[in-house]
Amino acid sequence: RAGLFRVVAPVDLRVTVRKDQVRFRLVGTVSTVLELTCSRCVEPFALPLNASFDLRYSPHAELGEAEREVEEDDLTEAFYRDDAIDLGQMMEEQFYLALPMKPLCQVACKGLCPNCGTNLNVAACDCQVRWEDPRLAALKALVDRTKDNA
Repeated sequence: RAGLFRVVAPVDLRVTVRKDQVRFRLVGTVSTVLELTCSRCVEPFALPLNASFDLRYSPHAELGEAEREVEEDDLTEAFYRDDAIDLGQMMEEQFYLALPMKPLCQVACKGLCPNCGTNLNVAACDCQVRWEDPRLAALKALVDRTKDNA
């Protein structure tokens, strides 16, 4: 998990806390700018983030040890211990949940040349990239032999 992103702007956390005996409900938003690395060109880029959340916190003792099936409500429930909720951990979880599956600096990112490593968004290269499917090698040999016999 380390190194997937870096927080590069102040974090704005707005939260409303409601208490029901020993359980808490936190509803709010967290906003900041994260720096990610593009999956294609490996260049850093800024991703503005504005995530909303609605979480419930129960005492850690209620976690229980028995195995059970995860239900839909379990996805919004977390646990606290020592009468404290770690807001830093909660914000970090929201950052991870908001990350794109494949971070791209731009939708049309051209990536890197597989031969020389040039960033194709910045400059073109003279490499002639030609890939042939090795599964078709037998057919290519057959076509080449037919051409030689003609």
